Amino acid sequence: MLLAVMAKAQTKKEWNNKTCAVVLTYDDALNVHLDNVIPALDSVNLKATFYLSSYFPGFKTRIEDWRKAAMNGHEMANHMLFHPCIGQRQGREFVKPDYDLSTYTLQRVEDEINMNNVVLETLDGKKKRTFAYPCGDMTAGGLSYVDKIKDDFVAARGVQGAVLQKNTIDFYNIGAYGINGQSSEEMINIVKDAMKQNGLVVFLFHGVGGEHGLNVALKDHARLLHFLKQNEKDIWIAPLLDVVENMKREN
Repeated sequence: MLLAVMAKAQTKKEWNNKTCAVVLTYDDALNVHLDNVIPALDSVNLKATFYLSSYFPGFKTRIEDWRKAAMNGHEMANHMLFHPCIGQRQGREFVKPDYDLSTYTLQRVEDEINMNNVVLETLDGKKKRTFAYPCGDMTAGGLSYVDKIKDDFVAARGVQGAVLQKNTIDFYNIGAYGINGQSSEEMINIVKDAMKQNGLVVFLFHGVGGEHGLNVALKDHARLLHFLKQNEKDIWIAPLLDVVENMKREN
């Protein structure tokens, strides 16, 4: 009995004294993030990570709203200035030739990332932040740019969904579950898997109630948030920067 109690206590120390960790991330600086997501998060006092490309209209026209979100504890994170992706891949008709990563140099990637960091610093005054690879692409001109970002970011998020274990996490390719049409039950079951496995789950959202081809219904997103809030004693819900910094301190 004593051993079982000790094992349980040990497990709870894994993630800021909780059983598992959940990170909610939202890509592309969409209006629905400001209009739908942030009010929903704030209503249950949960904090999330927003991956911003500062050239996008949803950022340029609403800078003050993003600043308010930053001041309220949400993470403002880097998604490159123009959100370049490799255009030759299937379903990439949206990629403009000028922003095709297959034609970028590593220097151009670095310049775009650094400029976006400057813009984000005007929002929150911070130097430390995380990065998300646009479209999950990690090469430019056929060369990996992962090593180029390691000095500038605490971590980087990828796009491969999995329940992650502390001792196996690659801080510069942290997997995430891409959400597109999943029900609240499906998303909650992912969280329950993380609770069983004492792991980390990162969710990757685009549209929430519209505005993007990759979308989740408002009601399903809300049910996920309420499940997380109701189980907050067992689930650590925090921005990716906070979770990674905690892991690095414990190592």
